[in-house]
Order: sequence, then structure tokens, then C-alpha cells
Amino acid sequence: MRVLSGIQPTGRFHWGNYFGAVRQHIALQDNEQAFYFVADLHALTTIRDAKLLRELSIDATIDYLALGLDPQKAALFRQSDIPEVTELTWLLMTMTPMGLLEKCHAYKDKTAKGLPTDAGLFTYPVLMAADILLYDSDIVPVGVDQVQHIEVTRDVAQKFNHQYGEVFVLPAPGVLDATAKVPGTDGEKMSKSYGNTIEVFEPEKSLRKKIMSIKTDSTPVEAPKDPERCNLFALYKLFASPEQQAALAARYRAGGMGYGEAKQALFEAALAYFAVAREKRQKLAADPATIEDILQAGARRARAKGAQVLDRARKACGLPARRGSP
Repeated sequence: MRVLSGIQPTGRFHWGNYFGAVRQHIALQDNEQAFYFVADLHALTTIRDAKLLRELSIDATIDYLALGLDPQKAALFRQSDIPEVTELTWLLMTMTPMGLLEKCHAYKDKTAKGLPTDAGLFTYPVLMAADILLYDSDIVPVGVDQVQHIEVTRDVAQKFNHQYGEVFVLPAPGVLDATAKVPGTDGEKMSKSYGNTIEVFEPEKSLRKKIMSIKTDSTPVEAPKDPERCNLFALYKLFASPEQQAALAARYRAGGMGYGEAKQALFEAALAYFAVAREKRQKLAADPATIEDILQAGARRARAKGAQVLDRARKACGLPARRGSP
């Protein structure tokens, strides 16, 4: 089973990224056929600062490694280091109906709001399809809101296969844990676009400040509280053992506990949970040459597989064989 996923380097990993996706990516790396990439080409639709994009791409790589991704098991690479993906994108675009792209969420939502759009945003799903199809991916772990992209990929691949023969493997969405809804500091879903995130590697002082700013209700200190209706407790459950959860839930229900006590418990639990990863990240960040070596090694593995698939597609279309394929 070949697994593929990518993450856009649009900012540092936050708790929503980790519990909603990255943790599951790392758990799937043990089949030794996993491909994970930093989607810097996709990020060009939103980031127009060259220095920032380079920095965020390296940060995403370091975060992945610090959190447990093993480059000996999974190929980790930059999307832009794989020229085969952009060539395959063009082949797929010649088979992609305009109407299919017009229905895609990102383009449709922006258009409905009267916001400016560009060809990059419009054809974004085709680049994503190329990312998936280039490695004969069987499973693509995505959130529920990303399932549409897998459906688009399957539609385009089926149309291509119908025209040219069985060229592409049809991927299946491996829907990530739907229970891992991570509330932000304002109680809404944690998202960079809402400005309510807590970074995985937030500096300790900033971490405490953000946790202490989490919105809670106005229930008096002496009154009992329902932990299952509290976003603060929902966050605590991500980090705490069942025993710790039960103990704090009992404090909620007994009354006499202010939310400040629960916030302190969350701060301590989060700090302990990522302590080893924090230390590992510091060491990795101090060795940029090793980070680049890992990315290049991952790119070689990805290109070796991608070249096979691209050559299949070129041959099917009637294009000549490429010279100097990796």
C-alpha cells in the first residue's frame, strides 16, 4: 500500500495540524512506501515572498522530522524538486473539464465572495491530482474537507484511462480521524485563517500567554462545570492520559475550580507532550546541511518512482520517451 500526503508551508505547524493530520501521517510511515512532501508549489497561490516561502518550507521539514517522521522509512521532499509533477499536471489539464474545476470549493468560495482569483487557484486541483497520481498512490490521508480533491483526482484519472488505457492507479481517500477536531483559542476550529492557533513549538512564554487567553464561559468558580462542553477540556484531552482526564473532569464537576487551574493543567500537559520533539527540533535546526540532504534523498526516491509513471503517461499520449530520466 503506497501512502501519499503533503502539507503546505504557509506557517508553522499548530496543534490542529498535528492532531488533525501530521500525527496520522507519521503513524502510516511504517509500510516503507510512504511519500510526504512540502507543497511549496501549491503555496505560491498565497505566499508571494520568496524568502518567507523558503524559510517556511525548511521549517515544515524540520517540524515533520522533529515530530517523528523517519526519512529512512518515508520519502520526505519538496514538491518543487520534482519536475515530473509539473509535466504531468499539463498532461492532466488536457483531459480536465472546466466544469469540474469550477465546482471545486476553493475557487467557488472565492468567486462567491467577489475576491480576486487566478489561474493557479483555478487549476490547483489538477496539480494536486498530479501529486497523487505520480507515485501510484493507493491511499491519500485527508481531512473530510479535502475528500473532494481525491474525487477530482479519480475523475481526471478515469477520464485519462478511458482515453489512453490503464495508465493511472485510482487512489482512495484515507479519511483522517474525524474526532480530532481541535478548537482554537476562540473556540472555533483551529486555523491560521482565524488567527486562533497555538503552534506545536510555541516558545514557552508565548505558549502560556495563548493558553491563558483561551475563551471560557462565565460560570462562577464555586459552581460545578461540564467538562464535555468546555473547549479548554477538549484541548486537555489531546495531551492527557485517561487517568489525568478523569481527574480533571472530576474537578470540573465538583465545583470550586476556576478555569485558571484548568489552563495551567493544559499548559503543563502540552509542554510535557512535545518536550522530546522540542529538543530534537533544536538539534535539527542547527544542522541545515543535514536537512537539505534529507530533502534531496527524498526527492531522488520520489523522482525514481515518478519517472516511471510519467513515462507511462507520455507513451500513452504519443509523446517520445524522455532522455536522462532519473
